[in-house]
Amino acid sequence: MKAMLLHEITSIAKNPAPLSFTDLPGPQIGEGEILLRVTRCGVCHTELDEIEGRTPPAEFPVILGHQVVGTLESDGQPSAQEQAPVLQKSQRVGVAWIASACGKCDYCKSGRENLCPEFKATGCDINGGYAEYMTVRADFVHPIPDSLSDSEAAPFLCAGAVGYRALKLCNLHDGQGLGLMGFGGSNHLVLKTAKHKFPNSQIFVFSRNSQEREFALSLGAAWTGAIDELPPEELDAVIDTTPVWKPDLEAMKRLKPGGRLVINAIRKEEADKEVLMQLDYASQLWMEKEIKSVANVTRQDVREFLALAAEAEIKPEVQEYDLKDANQALLELKQGKIRGAKVLRV
Repeated sequence: MKAMLLHEITSIAKNPAPLSFTDLPGPQIGEGEILLRVTRCGVCHTELDEIEGRTPPAEFPVILGHQVVGTLESDGQPSAQEQAPVLQKSQRVGVAWIASACGKCDYCKSGRENLCPEFKATGCDINGGYAEYMTVRADFVHPIPDSLSDSEAAPFLCAGAVGYRALKLCNLHDGQGLGLMGFGGSNHLVLKTAKHKFPNSQIFVFSRNSQEREFALSLGAAWTGAIDELPPEELDAVIDTTPVWKPDLEAMKRLKPGGRLVINAIRKEEADKEVLMQLDYASQLWMEKEIKSVANVTRQDVREFLALAAEAEIKPEVQEYDLKDANQALLELKQGKIRGAKVLRV
């Protein structure tokens, strides 16, 4: 099979082609696994974190990619867990960041398998979807609604699902104001989802990129501005998807008393962490303001969002690339050349 391989941690600024286009033997199917013929795979900022070492893969070489859509090449037998879907050969399914969890710990038993100490991530702890084939546990795949094309479904498996989880963690009520820091693959789907779930809420988008701000307005944002600009009103919640710390400090200044900042990022860039020393308790954290992180997703998040997106006819904005052009897509992501989500055709 054809695959894009990452052999080592590297800097994309110094090495703009970190993945090699390679011929590999097809994967072997393990117990409880299914074989997937990949048709699309979304490109996520987390792949940059893996390449540059902020979220290092379990071993090298590794095939990245955790927003995977494809068809089942084998029926497989899911392990005996309650979330196992009914699967048939040739069925369209998706694979998300969550590749497995133990199912036995207190976190798993309480519906928080995203916090499981044995959590394994697709494209990080197991090989992912930057390839023609992949294997995955049968109870961690997600049937794709018929109304969604492969390219539309791919971003929903991470950008959409983790954005949906972040929105739930905001504890927002209809009519309350929501801020979005950064406007890439995830937050453009949060905006569409929020407009469906909270039709009377205004959404305020902060972005350093003028093209992203124009894009947000075209999707129905009530206001857009640069990261350090003041919106016309204080906000009940803010979701931050940026890889740096300054937007979080700015977001805390813009929250109402009792407001919540939800940080939707697996890692922040280390070179930027001294910015945290600028946090001022009185103006940014006092008055019972909160900071909440998003850690991974659960299978329930993914399946709920796929159903919601199909019901509400939410569609992502997608830029497509051939598999062999994955390096180009990643470089553009690193350079901030983002309009919606990037998807690889496999």
